[in-house]
Amino acid sequence: MTLGGLFFWSLLAATLVPLSSEVALSTAHAMAAAPPVQLFLVATAGNMCGALINWGLGGWCLRFKHKRWFPITPDRLHQAEIRFARWGGWILLFSWIPVIGDPLTFAAGALRYPLARFLIVVTAGKAARYAAILWITDVILPVFTAS
Repeated sequence: MTLGGLFFWSLLAATLVPLSSEVALSTAHAMAAAPPVQLFLVATAGNMCGALINWGLGGWCLRFKHKRWFPITPDRLHQAEIRFARWGGWILLFSWIPVIGDPLTFAAGALRYPLARFLIVVTAGKAARYAAILWITDVILPVFTAS
């Protein structure tokens, strides 16, 4: 896998496209496609760009909230605002979790969560996940290839 491929795969995985950036990163690392730091930076940047797309779409879609066909009722939107206010932006540290993370980043945009804080918190969560993936690949892969 090339660095461009890893970036694009990680970007898509952070949107509603059902892909696993963890598998792509560990495969690229196991194949020694690039130094681990490069792989880490490329995967993190790609996944952050995908999260930023979700944030932007959340803010953009909110302008349709008064339309009858809008999928989120005013009550549900209000509940999301309350939950987000309760947990604050720290909940975005979990934006890397499959299925849960994409709606979190979308909701942050819809609720007009400040972009600078969004970028800091989401990057921290995603970077920690990718550092863990690289470390696990380094620790586990040799166990299976040694036999």
